[in-house]
Amino acid sequence: MKDLTGRALNIAQVRGASYADVRIVERVTQHVAVKNGKVEALEQEESLGFGVRVLVNGAWGFAAGSRLEPKDVERVVTQAVAIARASALCKGRDVNLGAKIESKGVYETPIKINPFTISLDEKIGLLLKADAEMRRVKGVKVARGDLTFVRENKQFASTEGAEVKQEIVECGCGIVAMATDPATGDVQVRSYPNAGGRHQQARGYEFILEQKLAENAGRVAEDAVALLRADQCPSYDAMTILLDGSQMALQIHESCGHPIELDRVLGSEAAYAGTSFLTPDKLNKFRYGSDLVNITADATIPGGLGTFGWDDEGVPAQKSDIVKNGLFVGYLMSRESAHELRLGASNGTMRADGWNRMPIIRMTNVSLLPGTWNLDDLVADMDDGIWMETNRSWSIDDKRLNFQVGTEMAWEIKGGKKTRMLKNATYTGITPEFWNSCDAISNEKSWVVWGTPNCGKGQPSQVAHTGHGASPARFRNVRVGVVK
Repeated sequence: MKDLTGRALNIAQVRGASYADVRIVERVTQHVAVKNGKVEALEQEESLGFGVRVLVNGAWGFAAGSRLEPKDVERVVTQAVAIARASALCKGRDVNLGAKIESKGVYETPIKINPFTISLDEKIGLLLKADAEMRRVKGVKVARGDLTFVRENKQFASTEGAEVKQEIVECGCGIVAMATDPATGDVQVRSYPNAGGRHQQARGYEFILEQKLAENAGRVAEDAVALLRADQCPSYDAMTILLDGSQMALQIHESCGHPIELDRVLGSEAAYAGTSFLTPDKLNKFRYGSDLVNITADATIPGGLGTFGWDDEGVPAQKSDIVKNGLFVGYLMSRESAHELRLGASNGTMRADGWNRMPIIRMTNVSLLPGTWNLDDLVADMDDGIWMETNRSWSIDDKRLNFQVGTEMAWEIKGGKKTRMLKNATYTGITPEFWNSCDAISNEKSWVVWGTPNCGKGQPSQVAHTGHGASPARFRNVRVGVVK
């Protein structure tokens, strides 16, 4: 492989590139799913290829190939250089990457049990056991479960002297119970351990075992059936709400993670998912949330889907502040965008979805740091409120300001205790107003790094795996339901 990277970089320089990098990516993805007692999916996808990125006359060119042979390396590099030359004819300015990156080293996801050594029979058996437990509960019409395993080996080298190797391993799992009421046509769903059932981390098969799918399956199914009989969540102009950790992960992802992507701010990412309200004039000046709100982008958190050794520009994984004591202080950056806004060095957030995509700015592990409250004390401190858990739906505008979110389950809180179960709970807000209404965050005992393995961005589309550390948090004066 070193011969291939060396050859690609040499050809790029001979063809006139002032900078070049090459990534070789080998990815294996295995997916196992069951539905109502039957195996629904057994899939294993494997891919291997390389991508070359070059700067010629101050403009980018990128090309990729799936055949790791000398003639194909030359063809791909030549194509990347040609694209860069054409791009330079209409460039607005020269690309500047700032200081050189000369990273060297090897990184591997720490795992205890290699998921690819576990037999399919054992994996299917685990899901079928959980499936059977869900279908024992009267009223459950559909029971689903799935497991996903990913192993990605990447090599990166650049003309600046960077040379790194990484092996990233991920394991994900989940179960879902759907209950129906024929008399009313009502349909209710409960997921575990996260929305849609899927929770995923950069860990080994031990992560799957820790989730105890079969042990939680009966409770999940009973919740789905109970929701059919639950009262509709009332509507309020201003209500205190307490969001569980998994719902907080979704809230962070959509209203914190996406708006801090600097390519969205600068307009180079707009068509697929919009831009951002966090314009450069707000940096270090804008009150994003209350004094309790501290948000970081940290690619070093154990288990996070945004955890790695180096990003796809060779920048080392690191932790950086995004919101500090409520003040907006940082973006997710590339080398180019960091230099453009004179923000110093990149904080290492450029990642590509495989070998045939160009790296773009992506979330790493964007997390809300834990507060000081024990969760039980936080509930006890609420005279009148609503506890909401597990995302069911969401929408947000293209600047990441106005949003509406629905959850699978809710509970009314009266006198410091959970009382009646509620269904179809929704809440709405405006991002900075919402985060400024945060008045309590539970502590590290409730803090979990949740996985989001399906974050879409870019054209052509790229799917990123991101992490979000979160614990339950309380917000005041939030609009709940449909208020006339």
